Amino acid sequence: MQPEPIGGTPKVFFRQDGGLLDVITHPDYAKNGWIYLAYSEEGKVADTSMTVVVRGRIRDGRWTDQEDIFRAPPSLYFTGYIHYGCRFLFDQDNHLFFTLGERGRPAHAQDLLSPLGKIHRVMDDGRIPPDNPFIGRANALGTIWTYGHRHPQGLMWHPTTGKLWETEHGPTGGDELNRIEAGRNYGWPTISSGTDRFARIEGSARDGMESPVKVWTPAIAPSGIEFYSGNRFPQWKNNLFVAALVQEALVRLEVDGETVVHEEVLFRGMGRVRDVTTGPDGLVYVSLEGPGRIMRLVPVEASAPAPIKK
Repeated sequence: MQPEPIGGTPKVFFRQDGGLLDVITHPDYAKNGWIYLAYSEEGKVADTSMTVVVRGRIRDGRWTDQEDIFRAPPSLYFTGYIHYGCRFLFDQDNHLFFTLGERGRPAHAQDLLSPLGKIHRVMDDGRIPPDNPFIGRANALGTIWTYGHRHPQGLMWHPTTGKLWETEHGPTGGDELNRIEAGRNYGWPTISSGTDRFARIEGSARDGMESPVKVWTPAIAPSGIEFYSGNRFPQWKNNLFVAALVQEALVRLEVDGETVVHEEVLFRGMGRVRDVTTGPDGLVYVSLEGPGRIMRLVPVEASAPAPIKK
């Protein structure tokens, strides 16, 4: 346990959606010590900011050896404090996936020369993998895995199929659960089931654009997601947990293939639910805000009925 804050970490711009956004250790952390951070950084022009992804190590209680993984050009350090992203996930080949929101500029989500509104895939040191879907295209960034996203906040592999799933915030209504495939266009802002006075939404579906597996209207503001892989709740094996910020809820989804067949709210009204994960003990751990705390879900053991008094 580390009782004191780590010294020397990057300066974080924190306002509204901005702050320290995600942290993940390298799959080979025990050997190389790499830790990845995503955070919002203040720009050189007053009141501007943007998402940054770095990696570093901790030595003697201090952050060291920092390297940039992603840093946008100064022109993308915008005013406003929304839709920074960022969610991390590694694959089995140690590629790092990270998400970026469109920073309240919807048109960027469809622009393949902009990193905003995208899911990106890079090697663990930030280099571009040679098998990324847009490699070699002059009109696209090579790091892009998928595009047409508004504000992706959840990213997770299915434990048996190996498929990638994602949640993102819609505008007014229209929060989404998506199945992610390389090179696909997920439609924002051209298609959405929500409404937005700042975006030209043309309908809820279109050829060449991916429709969500599930839509939430009214919005729940889905954040972190987790496919349950433990043994303490066998009836929930491979179910998808969704942390919901606005609804202050933990949602459980039963998924059959690529169809949601059942939805249950496990609890509500205990604070904004930011993230959910399966612990090494097979229990479910949930992070909440207001106040910030970690909660653990423990199965209730069935007890024998009390004897009937005669």
